[in-house]
Amino acid sequence: MAKELFGKTVNGEEVYLYTLSNQKGMTVKVMNYGAILVNVCVPDKNGEIKDVVLGYDKLEDYFVNSCFFGAVIAPNANRIGNASFTLNGRKYQLDVNDGPNNLHSHRELGGHKRVWEAEEGDHAVTFSVKIQDGEMGFPGNKTLKITYTLTEENELCLEYEGSSDEDTVLNMTNHCYFNLDGHDAGQITSHTMQLFADYYTPADAGSIPTGEIAGVEGTPMDFRVPHVIGDRIDADFEQLNFAGGYDHNWVLNGYDGKVRKVAVAANASASRVMEVYTDLPGVQFYAGNFIEKEYGKDHAVYGKRSGFCLETQFYPDAPNKPAFPSSVFGPDRPYHTKTIFKFIV
Repeated sequence: MAKELFGKTVNGEEVYLYTLSNQKGMTVKVMNYGAILVNVCVPDKNGEIKDVVLGYDKLEDYFVNSCFFGAVIAPNANRIGNASFTLNGRKYQLDVNDGPNNLHSHRELGGHKRVWEAEEGDHAVTFSVKIQDGEMGFPGNKTLKITYTLTEENELCLEYEGSSDEDTVLNMTNHCYFNLDGHDAGQITSHTMQLFADYYTPADAGSIPTGEIAGVEGTPMDFRVPHVIGDRIDADFEQLNFAGGYDHNWVLNGYDGKVRKVAVAANASASRVMEVYTDLPGVQFYAGNFIEKEYGKDHAVYGKRSGFCLETQFYPDAPNKPAFPSSVFGPDRPYHTKTIFKFIV
């Protein structure tokens, strides 16, 4: 574990970068601003090390970060329809920031724009943040945590915890964008993707799930066997037309609250392969359709589809869809989830 000053916020709060490394040559850097994942440097099968996540060199660029590069989204990731939900008979109004809907809690006040407390471990760092009752519209005084751990098996483990003194909505994720050829390598459309999901949740033109659980068979949404991302991404299929490509929630097979393998991604040469494990019911596979000329690390310029996200999660708009797995947590139901990104070289 190494720690270095990365900069200061506009309020003068110090932001530190924490480096985790293992004996296999893998290095991960995270910071206490937004609990953001800044670098993931991993060797390929030939030993060539590349940084495989999109991001910025300077702290100041993360103050904007309109694409949410590397960010922990808290308290609620993804979208909530009409920016509101009813819980225990009371309606809660959220920030209207994505058409008529709410996206990622709040663009300026969410967890990705806050300085978190840090606790260092041998091969891990835990970030925690407190969010008061009513902030961003969500009920309950909440304490939220994420622990990043790097193992000798090239596993980057993300363990989320949350507690609230009232029932509330919690659905945390990491919005990291991966490019397994290197963050500056251009589009990810030649990568292959496999999702262990027989179903997905179709959405309307505003990316709010309709409530249907639809089969992937016979559609461009079928990634049950590895498929090149770019082969069908621009197909004339209503769901892809709505979202400009892949930006949907897949219903992961075998959901029972235990960690299992849910996805495998690889670059075209298969020199870097990433397996994803989680105990959550869904994953948002987003192919970076709306990245527009972002000036990133090492003078890279990121554009459309320069990275993909695999955001493990409860389904979007779950608070308004009683048939979906519940994202309501509180005094009698603490929040705890785990996701692992494992690199196979």
